Formats: sequence, structure tokens, C-alpha cells
Amino acid sequence: MNELDFNGKQVLVVGGSSGIGNGIAQAFRARGAHVAVCGTRASAADYSPDEGSHLEGLDYFRLDVSNAQAIEALQPPFEKLDVLVLAQGAVIYRRGEFEMDGFRKVVEVNLMSLMACATKFQAMLSASKGSLIIVSSTAAYHSTMGNPAYNASKTGAVGLTRTLGEAWAGNGIRVNGIAPGLVDTKMTKATTSNPKRLEGALERIPLKRLGTPADMAGAALFLASPLSSYIIGQTIVVDGGLIL
Repeated sequence: MNELDFNGKQVLVVGGSSGIGNGIAQAFRARGAHVAVCGTRASAADYSPDEGSHLEGLDYFRLDVSNAQAIEALQPPFEKLDVLVLAQGAVIYRRGEFEMDGFRKVVEVNLMSLMACATKFQAMLSASKGSLIIVSSTAAYHSTMGNPAYNASKTGAVGLTRTLGEAWAGNGIRVNGIAPGLVDTKMTKATTSNPKRLEGALERIPLKRLGTPADMAGAALFLASPLSSYIIGQTIVVDGGLIL
């Protein structure tokens, strides 16, 4: 028996149109799952592989998770759900998160929408005895001086993972999380496209390389599989040793 075979399983990756979410979506597809992803743009054609978007073989639909009403009104294009991955994320640089407007925008996407999406699909996950995986960040474990909203929201995501893990275990839903370190995506370009910053970052990572979406996908496959059947409420740090 192959515990990482997801044939016949339905997976939804919120924020699966690019970056970490996209890597996770394609990993489930490669192992036989039927995978839907959502993003903010009108159609899959509006994304390009240059941005880290590989949407071939995935069902795409539009969902703006910063809009609570849109989540509530969503009619999903599938009738069952086995795995829900919440990989949506936002960050504002140049001290934009110190403005209350910016702070609220980031918290709405990175924390409020997690709860909204989780509760939206709770009944479907309960019916399938499914798995919910919340993508947070190693920012939850240390200060990120220029980004208070990103930090607070990701710290909140780890707490939400613990609490939903306990609250929903009785429904047969296993809730766990992944805390990525520095992963090469469009969201981290402020660091990765600046040679001096990149050099400094790599010095702090014991493995001496950036993470990839595929690195994060390995943890997601494990957490959604029977291999982790006795794990709930945990967030696995996947960071090459960055926060050691």
C-alpha cells in the first residue's frame, strides 16, 4: 500500500495559483488527486509560469479571500473534499503595515480568511474525515521588524491550527500546519532579488539554500496522508534550519 497515493481524492488549495500553494497543488496532482485551486485573477490564463504559476491539470476558480462575503457565497465546483490547504498570503513592505489600513488588509488575508475558509468547508471535511493544512510562516517564531501585520497574522495562524486541531478532532478532521522559512517565490523577491540581502539570508540557513515550493509540498503530502494519522494541531517548521 502506498500511503502517498491520493487517487480519487479531491484537494482544494486556496492560494494555489502561484508560489508555495501552487507547488503543493501540483504535488497532489502528481500523486493522483483531483486538485482545484483558487486565486484572485479572473482565469488561469491570467497567470504565467514566470511568476511561479503552473496551472496545467488543475481546476481554477476565482476567489478573493480578502472579501468575507465572497467566501461565504462561494459555490465550490466539487461535491466532496478530502484535503483543504490554506496557502493564501499577503505582505506589505516599506512600512505599509504600520498604517492601520495596511495592517487590516494583511490580517484579513493571512488570518481572518483562514477561519472563514475553514468553517466554509468544515462540513465537507467532516463527511470525508479529511485533512486541513494551514500554511503559516517561521515569522510566527521570531520578530519581523518591518512587518507587524504579517508577523501577528502568521503567529495567529499557528494558534488557530492548534485550536481547530483540538476542536475538530472529534469530527474526524485532522488540522495541522506548515511554517515555511525563506522560500523562493514572488512574495520573497524583496530578499531574493537583492544580492546582499540574499547572501545574508543564506548565511543564516544551515542548509545554505533557499526553500522551494516542492520542499513545502513534501510536508503537505505527509500531513494529508495516513502516515500522520495520529498528528493533530501541529505546525511543522520547514526552513532548512533557519530558526535553529
